[in-house]
Amino acid sequence: MMKIKYFVLILTICIITILITLYYIPINTVKNVIGHFQKDNSETNEDVIILIEVDKKRLSLINKKHENTISTYPIASGKESSPTPLGSFQIIKKSSWGEGFGSRWLGLNVPWGTYGIHGTNKPGSIGSNASAGCIRMRNSDIEDLYDKVSINTNVVISNGEYGPFGSGFRTLKPGDRGADVVEVQKRLNKEGFYLGEFDGIYGETMKKALIDFLKHHNIPLTDKIDEEIYIKLKIILMD
Repeated sequence: MMKIKYFVLILTICIITILITLYYIPINTVKNVIGHFQKDNSETNEDVIILIEVDKKRLSLINKKHENTISTYPIASGKESSPTPLGSFQIIKKSSWGEGFGSRWLGLNVPWGTYGIHGTNKPGSIGSNASAGCIRMRNSDIEDLYDKVSINTNVVISNGEYGPFGSGFRTLKPGDRGADVVEVQKRLNKEGFYLGEFDGIYGETMKKALIDFLKHHNIPLTDKIDEEIYIKLKIILMD
């Protein structure tokens, strides 16, 4: 009998430890997310921020004023071939969708494509990389979140410790899209070479800006942006 009680106790401790690991968000993470928008002077007056951690497969609703987590939900994110966009966005549309998008849709202002947070008729996919880039939630969870947020609510999507660069630098080539492309566009703009929109799309305008930058600094010409060129652009990885 004592062995059974001991086993049950150990099992309970293990389950609690797993839940804490999955759903506890360090206070420093909460403060960093809030500080990001205070620094950017966000125009929204929303009291809440959505934090999506792709690597942890969770979405958290954070109260900016009290610096605490209101709710946390499990999610599914994009497949390797169609990754979830990383960066800072806002909700620009709220609607009730059907079919494979579940009962609710929260559209995001991602400049390089149509992405959103939505429900799913495949709840078994939650916790995996399964979508075309959108964030999937259980229908009951998206309905709960839907009622707690509004148009212009800020959304931060990360995948590891390096912000828009996910788990590190990727070599960019023409046609690539993403938050890392936006960061390169911003840097090329600051250096006086890129005058286009920060749309996250590596197109001809960005390619020309890169070539001009390389010529100006006597760097061998290429249309690929690797770690060496990131460093030349003064882009460094930092958490």
